Amino acid sequence: MERQDSQAVCRHTDQRMSSKSSETTEESVPSIPDPTCPLVASYTYHSPTPSTSGPYILGVDEAGRGPVLGPMVYGVAYCPAAYREDLENLGFADSKTLNSSTRSSLLRTLCSDPANLAWSVRILCPQAISSGMLRKPPTNLNRQAEEATVLLIREVIQSGIQLSEVYVDALGPIKTYQAYLSSQFPGINFTVEAKADSKHKIVGAASVAAKVTRDAWVEGWIFEETHSNGESGRAVPVQTWGDELGSGYPSDPKTQAWIRNSLDPTFGFPSLVRFSWTTIKVALEKSGHDVEWIDDGQKSLVKAFETSSGRDKHRCIVARDLGIKNIGML
Repeated sequence: MERQDSQAVCRHTDQRMSSKSSETTEESVPSIPDPTCPLVASYTYHSPTPSTSGPYILGVDEAGRGPVLGPMVYGVAYCPAAYREDLENLGFADSKTLNSSTRSSLLRTLCSDPANLAWSVRILCPQAISSGMLRKPPTNLNRQAEEATVLLIREVIQSGIQLSEVYVDALGPIKTYQAYLSSQFPGINFTVEAKADSKHKIVGAASVAAKVTRDAWVEGWIFEETHSNGESGRAVPVQTWGDELGSGYPSDPKTQAWIRNSLDPTFGFPSLVRFSWTTIKVALEKSGHDVEWIDDGQKSLVKAFETSSGRDKHRCIVARDLGIKNIGML
């Protein structure tokens, strides 16, 4: 992908990416538009639309739900229902049971038969995850996961694919989630199961797509804080963070060490971190500087309120400034 295109991904918050090729190598992952560009926005990647007639089956799985570092990636894989027997012999399985080399090989397999096999991923950047969970009212992680799943399925359908069956790795109460998805897509048979990635090969394929994409982002992470300074292209002279991220899970000793060593008491953490995680909140409260966010305008209002006397004492600042003396004036 050209540099100009990848920079557009960095600037826009929700860019749907299309691949130029169905091929991948050890060094490249098709769902990473430009590995030299920081991940600053969520985006969706779709492989080429297969040409074989349907109906199709589709699997859904995720990678990176629990880590405190990096993106969460939702993946789907799909193929004609008539291709199911062939799929059984391709080696797909729960990506957590496979090593990195095997996962990379299976992603190439997933790209090797574009007439029958296809996949998509939705990459939710750490900033988007945190902002959703910290806003009021919050969009919790389950809701963000549901939205990613629905978006991927809807865009696959919009590409012209006829889906008959969809298999989904469980998220929250199984029956409730299955009913929700069925209501969103009438006419499609949904099966929501725990450990679906080990029970259904099409979900295993989705698991591989999601895991390889997330690992590629985390292992090759470019810190936007040190990437460039606006249009000048000059490097920003700030802290350099270590490469030993660990798995990104809060229980990982390497991740814990990285969190301890990467905290700036004034500026906090880089955007790799999910600020909505309790682990990060505790670290900031323990080692970060206390900050009181009051601008100049607020200071003057507070001072005027505190120093007012007579009939203005304890009156609302707005009522006093507008000369409102009683409720009848309204």
